Amino acid sequence: MKVSQTQFRTALLDPDHPIPDGLSDGAEGDARFNVYRNNVTVSLTEAMHSAFPVITKLLGTQNMDGLAGIFLRQHPPSSPLMMHYGGAFPEFLAGMEQLAHLGYLPDIARLELAIRRSYHASDSEPINPEDLAGLAPEALMASVIGLAPSVEVLRSDWPIYDIWRFNSIADAPKPQPIAQDVVITRAEFDPEPMLLPPGGAVWIRALLDGHTIAQSYEAALGHYAEFDLGATLAILLQGGAVISLTEKDIA
Repeated sequence: MKVSQTQFRTALLDPDHPIPDGLSDGAEGDARFNVYRNNVTVSLTEAMHSAFPVITKLLGTQNMDGLAGIFLRQHPPSSPLMMHYGGAFPEFLAGMEQLAHLGYLPDIARLELAIRRSYHASDSEPINPEDLAGLAPEALMASVIGLAPSVEVLRSDWPIYDIWRFNSIADAPKPQPIAQDVVITRAEFDPEPMLLPPGGAVWIRALLDGHTIAQSYEAALGHYAEFDLGATLAILLQGGAVISLTEKDIA
């Protein structure tokens, strides 16, 4: 009997699912398939632990094991590259009624995915900060900044930076009940989440859309009247995130 790809995948990812007829040749074949199925499940579960260490710490290893099992049956891998596995996990968490009281979990998962994307992004060479210092203020504000492929920006109604830091760094202070925005830069080899001042995420996203510093500044002021442009730019420069500066004609 020919076994369809759907039947094979369903049996492979669900240990409670019976082995379809045609996949084995008796007890010995069933045992081999069960070993293979178990290895696949364990590997994907370990991949989820590695991809979402803060979520694992927040929920506990046993709970994460259970969630990973449910997740892999609903969202089987679409790529042989494990670096891509788990992309649907934030939405999966948001849809779990049992976790509704932990409303910050989806955004923490989004942060961990962003860290992974930043890690795997293409390398780039940052500009010399003196290139900015040498420009007249009017020319600087009319310029377009190019950002490194490793830059990731997240906005959240939850203290995602504080939660990530408290569960990742020893002796970090406890999270405060405030909304937080985060930028991820990769000055060296490891991505680093940085807390943004209010309005910072709006400014950076406008830069990513190709707007000038001044246009992006106006967008940020529309969200937060006291937006600190200097502090946000310093975060990008410190993180090696600025890779080009294109002066526009201001005549």
